[in-house]
Amino acid sequence: MTSLRHTLALTATLLALAGPVHAVCFADYKAKMDNPLRLHYGVIEISDQACSVGAAFGVIAPRVAAGGWELLEVMSVFDESGLDARRGDAGQFYLRF
Repeated sequence: MTSLRHTLALTATLLALAGPVHAVCFADYKAKMDNPLRLHYGVIEISDQACSVGAAFGVIAPRVAAGGWELLEVMSVFDESGLDARRGDAGQFYLRF
């Protein structure tokens, strides 16, 4: 019985020390590039701290700009359960940036 108590106490301690689990967050967006005009729809992973449409815009804009794209719109934010439904539409821009 003492061994079981020690095991339970150790498990509880380890769980307390582990801290919160961070959720994974994704966003879908639209971007453009000029000369010639090109548009794309993409899906991108963002931190859980930026998991709102407003906060995601500031995170995504510089990442796509590094590839020469201008962010037009963050459409939505979602968890990994929304990935499969968007994979086909995003094509080469699925988790690219």
